[in-house]
Amino acid sequence: MADNYRTTYKTGRKRKKRKRIFFFLVVPMLVLILGVTTYGAFLYNKAQTVMDESYNPIERESTKREKPVDPDIDNVSILFIGVDDSDTRNFSAGSRTDALMLATLNEKQKSVKLLSIPRDSYVYIPSKGYEDKINHAYGSGGAKSTIEAVEELLDVPVDYYVNMNFNAFIDVVDALGGIKVEVPYALSEQDSGDNKNAIQLEAGLQKLDGEEALALARTRKLDNDIERGKRQQEILKAIISRAASAKGVTKYSDVIEAVGDNMTTDLSFSEMKTFIDYATAGSGIDIETLTLAGGDSYIDGVYYYQLDQTELETTRQTLKSHLEVPGYTSDLVNSDIESEEKGY
Repeated sequence: MADNYRTTYKTGRKRKKRKRIFFFLVVPMLVLILGVTTYGAFLYNKAQTVMDESYNPIERESTKREKPVDPDIDNVSILFIGVDDSDTRNFSAGSRTDALMLATLNEKQKSVKLLSIPRDSYVYIPSKGYEDKINHAYGSGGAKSTIEAVEELLDVPVDYYVNMNFNAFIDVVDALGGIKVEVPYALSEQDSGDNKNAIQLEAGLQKLDGEEALALARTRKLDNDIERGKRQQEILKAIISRAASAKGVTKYSDVIEAVGDNMTTDLSFSEMKTFIDYATAGSGIDIETLTLAGGDSYIDGVYYYQLDQTELETTRQTLKSHLEVPGYTSDLVNSDIESEEKGY
């Protein structure tokens, strides 16, 4: 079992830090950019230059892998980290994660499972040595600490990370000319400059600019973290749809700039290109969204989201099965079948 190994590989690849949209933009973007047109060649070269500048490794140890993965042939996972940063907040070291999503990618199936992790989830944070809200992990060690907390929580490897801030979210949506999203209810929310009630939205399907999309992604005044995670997933899907559209193609130069200015990742440009197959397989990217069940809890007067341990274990098994890492349920099922056939 992978958990029984103390893997000490230290990535020699370079990595960097900032948000989650990147994978879902780059996949359809690369599919269209990798053409033979002059414009396509220009975008390809620009994308490579920008991504090389955003490439930054984190030296860390993991018990979840015996050796580094190759996304061209292996199932992999990517942690998308949305940081509560902006010009107003001065990108301080004490920033917290405002959104966490883990994507597992099955190379044979060309499928993706996207799990939203509520920011107030009460979990054990290895860098702190005690339980706390998972969004506090970032402040005690940045992306590295957050990765460790997610691996501890889900018992699966985090192979790569993508870390982006508020500015990237706003700039990317604006660069695409806005996105169409179903707003579930009327809301009044602050903008990226922390100006209260600066964003006013009515319920219904509508086109949102970057600030409006960010407000919808952040708000949780009228629901909870689970519904918030679902909204963020729908926003990501809207970004995918817009980026892959004919009109989206003409915006790619601006999108590349927006992403590169506000992102760090440990995915190299060559590794990113291996994900093209996910977008070109069949009808496109097969994305299944997942959430973590739980309920409200107060510990010493502080609010936390208490995860349902039974449902958490089910989610762990789902992710392990999708990644096909040692210890997933089908391993046990196959073992039982073999035992029955042998008469054990």
